Amino acid sequence: MPVHSGTSSADILISADFGTSGVKVGAVDQNFQVLAKAVAPYPLSLPARDQAEQNPQDWWDALAVAIRQLSDAVENLSERTAALVFCAQMCGVLPVDEAGEPLRPCLIWLDKRSASLSRSLVGGFPSLYGYQLFKLANWLRLANGAPSRNGMDPTGKMLWLKQYEPDVFDRSHKLLDVKDWLIHRATGDFCMTADSANLTWLMDTRRGREGWSSALADRVGLPLDKLPAIVEGSSVVGTLTRKAAADLGLRPGLPVVGGGGDATATAVGSGAVDDGALHIYAGTSSWVSGFFSRRIIDVGSSFATITSSIGYRPLLIATQEAAGTAFGWLADLLGCGNTAAREGLLREVFAEPGMAQPSDPFFTPWLAGERVPVDDNRLRASFYGLSIQHDRKAIARSVAEGVAFNTRWAYSKVMKVKAAKADGAIPLVGGVAQNAYFAQMLADALNRPVVVGEPRCSGVLGAAAMASAALGWHGDTWSAARAIGNRMTAFYEPEARRVAELDERYRQLERVRSKLVDLYRSTGNGA
Repeated sequence: MPVHSGTSSADILISADFGTSGVKVGAVDQNFQVLAKAVAPYPLSLPARDQAEQNPQDWWDALAVAIRQLSDAVENLSERTAALVFCAQMCGVLPVDEAGEPLRPCLIWLDKRSASLSRSLVGGFPSLYGYQLFKLANWLRLANGAPSRNGMDPTGKMLWLKQYEPDVFDRSHKLLDVKDWLIHRATGDFCMTADSANLTWLMDTRRGREGWSSALADRVGLPLDKLPAIVEGSSVVGTLTRKAAADLGLRPGLPVVGGGGDATATAVGSGAVDDGALHIYAGTSSWVSGFFSRRIIDVGSSFATITSSIGYRPLLIATQEAAGTAFGWLADLLGCGNTAAREGLLREVFAEPGMAQPSDPFFTPWLAGERVPVDDNRLRASFYGLSIQHDRKAIARSVAEGVAFNTRWAYSKVMKVKAAKADGAIPLVGGVAQNAYFAQMLADALNRPVVVGEPRCSGVLGAAAMASAALGWHGDTWSAARAIGNRMTAFYEPEARRVAELDERYRQLERVRSKLVDLYRSTGNGA
């Protein structure tokens, strides 16, 4: 049931998108116009190999900074705000006490310290793709997936806490994802949306039976009472406490909406919400994704639908580890330490004649391993075909092409799903999407039109769509999302000459790529 905002003058939603390096906050009106936005960074700690942590207080402090910036840009922001909604990075594990106070830093999605535990959990004889067949069959039946062997899913992180920090685990009242803790800090309530719950692989996602699974929890050895209640993302889950309101400069009692993980919010914000319609996200990592009417899984290509935060609707996600990461790595390697230098590098990447030359080296962007369509953290990035004649421009061009080709690799697997729609333009969202040259290269690599909308705001807009539905401004999240989709502003048509050039190079890369996969698997390189 829609909830009133509490004041007739409230016509703005504050939507906050928590990424790996900072929070992006937007003041969004009822027509999904972003009236103002602010970004506030927070640090990432890498204490040891395969470890990645963040201090939850840093998230909250950054949110307060960003909202203060919005207040400077939007008059009477507090009085005009109708609701607060979050979307956030997923697959984090944060143990908290009964008051919601963190017992240690959050193990975020990048953390792989539990890889060996995860492999032991799912492995055994007889095996398929590293999974013991009977274990796998049970997980697929109930959850439509299973914990990743690379240790990045919450299941392995929870087990790591239980084994290596038992005091913290025993004292924990709840184990939360990033967004869950933010909601608790705002409202005092413990809850989790279904998308985050599904990725613990402790949730039964069968239609009509959605909820925590005691059978899966018993198999893993994790008590369900440490997990919060599952809530609907397009509903009001609480109201802002006086303490939280004072921290953020907003009014007490402000409705707080469940929202969703970054994957759900980005999918909604792309506007592609019809069954089988796809979008591509290209930020630090990347994915090919879309909503479907039924659960889907491709074990061989390591992708499946998860349960989204909205009405348990299945959301297919085919995730790859590095997109913007590859560009940032190259820019840093070449000494581009500031924004202007990085933009200059990107201009070089796409300098005429052509986006790629026949003699250019090939690049595989597996800087942090890979997930789709080969789930293996031993894979590593490679240049193939380097010669003394290649300059920094050729290297840069190769990296950009490698990211586009890697996306095509995942996209080609997803397009084998019977219900996936092959017609029409595909929305491209995320920070990398804002580079017009890369958007054109992707259109050429996929031989499909690409559309791009509001700069770097798909998560913010998607979460705002959920809040709009919760307040009754739109009939449901899907009608709100279609209104966002109608605001796409940039359109990229494939160019026939470049399509042919890239298609030939892609076929050459395919022959090399399979050999590289075998090489890294045989050498066991995980450095």
